[in-house]
Amino acid sequence: MLAIVFIAVFAATGLLVYATAMKADERISVRAVRARLADYDGAVDKREEDLQAPLTDRVFGPSSAYLVGLVRQVVPAEYIEKTHHKLVLAGRGSAEELDRYLVTRVLLVVAVPVAWLLVWRFAGLSGIAALAAYVFIAMVGLLGPDAWLNRRVEARRLEILHKLPDLLDLLTISVEAGLGFDQALASTTTLVPGALSEEFNRVLGEMRAGASRADALRALDARTEIPELRSFVLALLQADTFGVSIASILRSQAAEMRVRRQQLAQEQAQKAPVKMLFPMVFCIMPALLVIIAGPAVLSIYHLFSH
Repeated sequence: MLAIVFIAVFAATGLLVYATAMKADERISVRAVRARLADYDGAVDKREEDLQAPLTDRVFGPSSAYLVGLVRQVVPAEYIEKTHHKLVLAGRGSAEELDRYLVTRVLLVVAVPVAWLLVWRFAGLSGIAALAAYVFIAMVGLLGPDAWLNRRVEARRLEILHKLPDLLDLLTISVEAGLGFDQALASTTTLVPGALSEEFNRVLGEMRAGASRADALRALDARTEIPELRSFVLALLQADTFGVSIASILRSQAAEMRVRRQQLAQEQAQKAPVKMLFPMVFCIMPALLVIIAGPAVLSIYHLFSH
């Protein structure tokens, strides 16, 4: 009797275990099927999402990526590094700006002979006119991007030089009013918008990210390469090193920057007559001579022609 009970209990336990195992296996199969369906649905959704994108993004996106990779293989690494440094000085140091500039540079170089052929085939120019057109196309295609980038760098440098004395004056007032240097810099940059405020905001962002003030200021100097701003950075570094009052350093730097801005304005004013000489000689003076001496020359011609 005991053996029969034991066999019955063992059989019931085995059936229970078998049923549990079958249920678990069924659940695993259902989960696997659902996972496969989810992947399929995701692929379908991703494909539909890609198809909903604009045609320009679907066509020109992969083409531009391939073109960027090809340009980076063709262009020397030294030129890419030098160009990236110039773009950083111009305030356009992102990787997208570098790729866009390199692709534009290469496309313009390739377009120069094509433009030459079009001018030769359809414009019908000859002689000096054709030579002038060829020289103009070559200058635009070969020297245009570099000239544009150099002008951007110079314009940004002048903007920073013009804004630096005003920002230092506000920074000095804020520090003397009791604010810390970081708080004063954060409040000052909101009052003087421009390239200089963007650079100081980046300095504050680097300091919040964990960089020291010295490293952030050195990075600012490397991104701008302006002697006046470099002297300000060195003064702040020396103040941190030797424990000098930042308010006195800022006051002396603000006075020095105002003097330098005045000297820069005087320098530009002294260059103005020299820059005006060539337009006056080649553009204004001939027109004046025609207007003033033209009637007299015609009168003399008619007088002696009779």
